[in-house]
Amino acid sequence: MSSVAVPRTIFDESHDDFRDTVRRFVQREVSPHLEAWTEAGRVDRSLFAKAGATGLLGISAPARNGGGDVDDFRYNAVMIEELAAAGATAVSMSLCGINDLIAPYLIAFGSEEQQDRWLSPLVAGEKIGAIAMTEPGTGSDLASISTSARPDGDDFVLTGSKTFISNGLLADFVIVVARTDPAAGRDGFSLLVVEDGMPGFTRSGPLKKIGLGAQDTAELSFADVRVPRANVLGQPGDGWGQLRHNLPIERLHITVTSMARMRATFDQALAYAKQRTAFGQRIADFQANRFYLAELATQIEIAQVFVDRCILDAAQGQLDEVTAAMAKWWVTELHQQVIDRALQLHGGYGYTREYPVAHDYLDSRVATIYGGTTEIMKEIIGRRLTRD
Repeated sequence: MSSVAVPRTIFDESHDDFRDTVRRFVQREVSPHLEAWTEAGRVDRSLFAKAGATGLLGISAPARNGGGDVDDFRYNAVMIEELAAAGATAVSMSLCGINDLIAPYLIAFGSEEQQDRWLSPLVAGEKIGAIAMTEPGTGSDLASISTSARPDGDDFVLTGSKTFISNGLLADFVIVVARTDPAAGRDGFSLLVVEDGMPGFTRSGPLKKIGLGAQDTAELSFADVRVPRANVLGQPGDGWGQLRHNLPIERLHITVTSMARMRATFDQALAYAKQRTAFGQRIADFQANRFYLAELATQIEIAQVFVDRCILDAAQGQLDEVTAAMAKWWVTELHQQVIDRALQLHGGYGYTREYPVAHDYLDSRVATIYGGTTEIMKEIIGRRLTRD
């Protein structure tokens, strides 16, 4: 970390101890396997079981389900930061996504029976979950999804497709956003849990992305899949409100990832600029480069203060969708600037994959897209500002 970093004050000793645990886990169970997982297009299933045994999954889940029973997003942030700092951004979305994208729906809206069926094995790392929102024709526009589930006796019959689904191939169950009442508008969405092996449920992938190679990203297809009513989270029609409940956390997850990764990238670029010479001096000693470094260091520190405030808000259950949208678009766009300048400072070597900055360049680009594009984030903010 650069010598001008502003001290962070949001963590206490228990968070520091947890950080040490996560850091050792990443060094032991993640970093040695990153290259192999990137080639495979997914992490190994055993990683989830190891994370569960270490107590890294289900931090906020009830103790009766094997969780930590601690509703404090600061622990989630620590885990995201350590994986991102190690260059394991792809693994973070797969592993930390269990804590931030999957478990919250089961904790907040699952019945006791549903929690026993899905949350307990999820926390133990015995089962892997995913959530399926995005469709091929809708992107960030969730209100326009066409996947439907018509009631039929004790079941819903699910038809449609989803794409860009993290953990899509590995998942033992998928929380699917579907229309169960086409005439009810946003009151017609429901969350249905589709389980592996249900007839008509198929998947393909991994998708060949330009970055995040170790992230299992798949397309899902539902051809008249019969989903029992017992697999609906909450009540039919609750889906839109359920999504709005957790989307700020999903966006903060992406924000924290970008924040941690840009810090690591900046520090690597600074170290490189101090040891690389050109025309008889360190490239860090050229005024133009010093100015670039000064500008980025300042912007990074300002962004970190805002992100830390969002982390605290989330820890206290007070993070709203507009603040999360502000953090998400600002930090992920700043991440692009930092990566671009860091690669430039490396010169030709920045364009070779033997240097971490090249991997960062590829992995970071999706940050302004998934979880809602920058344009959608600005729309959320703008609508609130101009609302009567």
